[in-house]
Amino acid sequence: MDLILTILIYVYLWVGMQCVSQISWLPCEFIDEHVYLNNEGHTETQLIVREAILQFGQKGEGPVNPNTITFLQTGSRLDLRRYLEGAFSEQLDCQIRRYSTQGIHVRWPVQEHDEYNNWFICTIKHIRELFTVISFLRHPTDQSASGKQDYLSWSPITDRELLTTTVAMIIKSTTPSVKVRFGVKESLHCQFALDHKVPNFLVEWHWQYRGEKVKLFSHTSRSGQTHGTGVKIKNLANGDASYTLPFTKMTSEGTYSCSVSVNPLLASLDISLHIEESPRVSLNVGPTLLLQQGQDQRVACEAEGYYPLDVEIVWYEEEPTSKSQRVGAPLPKALQNVLLSSHRHNQDNTYALSAFFYLKASLTLNGKQFTCKVSHQSLRVPIKKSFTLTVEESSSWFFPIAIGFFCVTLFALLCVMLPSFFQGKKQFVQKKPY
Repeated sequence: MDLILTILIYVYLWVGMQCVSQISWLPCEFIDEHVYLNNEGHTETQLIVREAILQFGQKGEGPVNPNTITFLQTGSRLDLRRYLEGAFSEQLDCQIRRYSTQGIHVRWPVQEHDEYNNWFICTIKHIRELFTVISFLRHPTDQSASGKQDYLSWSPITDRELLTTTVAMIIKSTTPSVKVRFGVKESLHCQFALDHKVPNFLVEWHWQYRGEKVKLFSHTSRSGQTHGTGVKIKNLANGDASYTLPFTKMTSEGTYSCSVSVNPLLASLDISLHIEESPRVSLNVGPTLLLQQGQDQRVACEAEGYYPLDVEIVWYEEEPTSKSQRVGAPLPKALQNVLLSSHRHNQDNTYALSAFFYLKASLTLNGKQFTCKVSHQSLRVPIKKSFTLTVEESSSWFFPIAIGFFCVTLFALLCVMLPSFFQGKKQFVQKKPY
């Protein structure tokens, strides 16, 4: 039993090492700043985009590319690669910026006594929006804080400079963009970690939509003071600051910000939440429509219960084909005589729309298939509903002939029977006794 447990531990450690070591460096954009006072005495900032590399290694290692700026992340309690979930470098967007502490020096718990810090904030996003990771890179320096605004006198960084850093704090979300339905429970993921134990931190959640901003939750670890709900307090000790929406509704849409503050650092991570409801699609006719030649029929396609508003409905006419005949078959033809109703707003805040046309049956349309295709942002693929038209030849020529034949026959019978009827009636009257 002990042998099996030992093997499992080694396998787990080996897998963890593989996940961590698959990325040795990342290409990044370094957004440098040139801050200055203009002629009117106002502060202006010029952003300068520079090439850089975020390299993972040990202190003293050389850069993988000596011709560019290198941020060397060395070992600490936090390894940024563990938060990238096995993603490959080509799946990640990396951006590094300077971080201002407003000229105030606050000793970081793990730094040396004679050290000061230059701070950088690194944001890594998965290109498929699977996660966002924000980390603070601490670059030790022997230059003390001036007590003035540090962004007015940034330390210059040359094009080939190597900056040795450690990760001081990380905040991450695996739900940077969320799409949910009405009336469901949803959790917005937010976790954080620091390079030292028992930190004094402040966690806050805000919601913002169309200029309105509301604080949803706050917790201060030093005092234990909490305002609002949605976050499990006991989970904060483990770095889990996820926020739970108990019941989504239209007013739940917006941007949710998870912020973690550990003096002098403040990280804020935005999560976009969108409400989506897929349409229910139906036709007012069955899968087969039987019409007489020349007969008119109103055909409607109804999209019901969708959100948000935008939806596209298109009617197509096509030849019915089997699966073996699809290659080389003519393309469907979009109908041009389609009319749209106005959007109807339902009580549950969803919408409805009808697309209809008037079909005049002719023998040339016999066997044709008509398809309604509904597209909406909540659908991975459009919804299609179809019916096949069967047209029978008109029998209108037979009806007047049959009526005429019936009238002629009836007239002939009357001509034969009426004289006999009146003659018999006359004889009956003559024989009647007085």
